[in-house]
Amino acid sequence: MSLKSSKKVDENTWEIEVDVDAETFNKAVNEAYLKQRKKINVPGFRKGKAPKAFIEKIYGKGVFYEDALEIVYPEAVSAAIDEAKLDLIDTPYDLDVKEIGENGVLMTLKCTVKPEVKIGKYKGIKAEKAAVKVTADEVKEHIDRMLEQNARISTVETARKVKKNDITVIDFEGFVDGVAFEGGKGENYELTIGSGQFIPGFEDQIIGHKAGEEFDVNVKFPEEYAEELAGKDATFKIKLHEIKVKEVPALDDDFVKDVSEFDTVDEYKKSIKKELEERKQQSIESAANNDVLDKLADLVEAVIPQCMIDKKIDQDIDDFNYRLQMQGIDAKTYMKYTGMTEETIREQYKDQAEKQVKLDLALEKIIELEKLEVSDDEIKEEYKKYAEAYNMDVEQIEKAIPAESIRPELLNRKAVDFVISNASFGAPKAAAKKPAAKADDKAEEKPAKKAPAKKSAEKKPAEKKAPAKKAPAKKKEDKAE
Repeated sequence: MSLKSSKKVDENTWEIEVDVDAETFNKAVNEAYLKQRKKINVPGFRKGKAPKAFIEKIYGKGVFYEDALEIVYPEAVSAAIDEAKLDLIDTPYDLDVKEIGENGVLMTLKCTVKPEVKIGKYKGIKAEKAAVKVTADEVKEHIDRMLEQNARISTVETARKVKKNDITVIDFEGFVDGVAFEGGKGENYELTIGSGQFIPGFEDQIIGHKAGEEFDVNVKFPEEYAEELAGKDATFKIKLHEIKVKEVPALDDDFVKDVSEFDTVDEYKKSIKKELEERKQQSIESAANNDVLDKLADLVEAVIPQCMIDKKIDQDIDDFNYRLQMQGIDAKTYMKYTGMTEETIREQYKDQAEKQVKLDLALEKIIELEKLEVSDDEIKEEYKKYAEAYNMDVEQIEKAIPAESIRPELLNRKAVDFVISNASFGAPKAAAKKPAAKADDKAEEKPAKKAPAKKSAEKKPAEKKAPAKKAPAKKKEDKAE
């Protein structure tokens, strides 16, 4: 077996001609015969006992050629690719068998290879890095959330009526034209009045009722609701079981002692401020570094094969589907509730995938240009980190993960560190102030049109969230929250 020839036929595309010698191919033909003979009936012979020559005489000389080609193909093509020194990014295609028979096989294939990459000035990339600043309002917001998280829910024992912000426990069942509809029923459902969980008008009609009462709520489904209910009038049968209230604790020294290692409110506030500063610092560092890497990707000059981008999209979608599965949701259910399709999801990942492919190519080029290497000691250190993370012995990790699978990741990290350490970070530029209008200019200005009292919010792509249990007031899109 050998590479007969190789030639570039298009951008990132090579054609190789592979020769399989007669001895190798005939050996494969015999192997194919031994595998297939038990399935072949030949008159005068017991099943599986017919000689190869008899089978070939009845079914044709090439009866085993296809199976034999499958046997020799992987090794022959792999050896030819290595000999041609091609860096493939996809499986070979357009197989064309020119000759096949007792004298061997001659075939051609096309191969997509990594693109030739040029990269601009990757040292000294400029990026903005804001100063860390935590305001008193941010500290207060954080503490307010902590107070909210430590709130106590208690049942209202007195026979008072429901009011806004109460937590009600209700049974409900919805009817349209007297017929119950799917997803319109719930039992012991906790609904916070004023939360906007249900369609407009639903929660307002619970206000004023007492625990133990049964009553109807009449609403109209919005036009943008699920198609089968959009715009229809509905009646919900309600049974109000309980009224609960949320009691938020006071911010005092006792609260601080309960939720932290500190004794006073002042100490607690200082610790929160420090924690927020550290988080902001990490966030700012991450944003600035990502900005550098985005700009690095833009420096790549290459004709990127579509299959590289498609593979990255496939990986991203697989990762997304895995995260959905961890939440107990499958991709079909997600698409049903969000109204998305496989095509629209792929389109969403397209730009991100192309950016990542460019970044990967840029880092590979920098590794080559800067002659970056990973030492055996660095790999040993990485094994130790894995062992600590998974609470396993280093020897177990070494057996499970080959060193050569770790090396590329460490090389990439080195390239990223190299680019970031050579980047130039500065404070964000202040927005330029517009010069004041001259008196003459003002006279020429036309009166501005009055803005409408309310302007509908700009439509933004819906954040992808996992669907939850059905509730009567949820829109089709909202069920994915």
